[in-house]
Amino acid sequence: MGYPRLVAAAEKFSEITRTAAQTRVMDAALKLIAEHGVSGTSLQMIADAMGVTKAAVYRQFKTKEEIVIAITERELSRLEDAVEAAEAQGHELRAREILLDRMIDQAVSRRGVVSVLQFDPVIIRLQAEHEPFQRFIERLYAALLGTEAGVEARLHAAMLSSAISVAVMHPLVADIDAETLRAQLILMSRRMLDLPSGHDSRGTPKRRSAAV
Repeated sequence: MGYPRLVAAAEKFSEITRTAAQTRVMDAALKLIAEHGVSGTSLQMIADAMGVTKAAVYRQFKTKEEIVIAITERELSRLEDAVEAAEAQGHELRAREILLDRMIDQAVSRRGVVSVLQFDPVIIRLQAEHEPFQRFIERLYAALLGTEAGVEARLHAAMLSSAISVAVMHPLVADIDAETLRAQLILMSRRMLDLPSGHDSRGTPKRRSAAV
């Protein structure tokens, strides 16, 4: 495919190190991609947003695809500890709760990012072409849904992640504060997964601490 192999089979996304300069490029690129999509974002646009030359960006990443892959690695690394904690649980229900809470926390706190990573066609293609991404997503949803890794896990992944991602970005919820949105997403997602609702005495979904 011509794209770099940036993650070794046994390497964690969180163990991939980036320089400060690379991180600045990634941050600038992510803002532009959220507004224009990958196809509508160029290295020159990234350079202009940073106030540097295109050559300066090129010294950090040779292609726009490398930047997209690096951004995806960084976002997935935010869920790695939750996946590992869930896999270590002897109780399937608690494993699902850990992952669901963390996924919704990330979706609400990073609304624009989640939408970009889930639905931009170029990012979807790049993720599909990199086995480390696919393996991680299968692990995540196998633990969350109690299914074996494979086609079924991928189908469930698409359905649940799309539902959460669309919900946090929908215009109808734009004025809802983060805590309320999070609580309602947990309630509705648990219904989808047939999990206990975790209501408190006032009927509000309880917030579990993510001890991961």
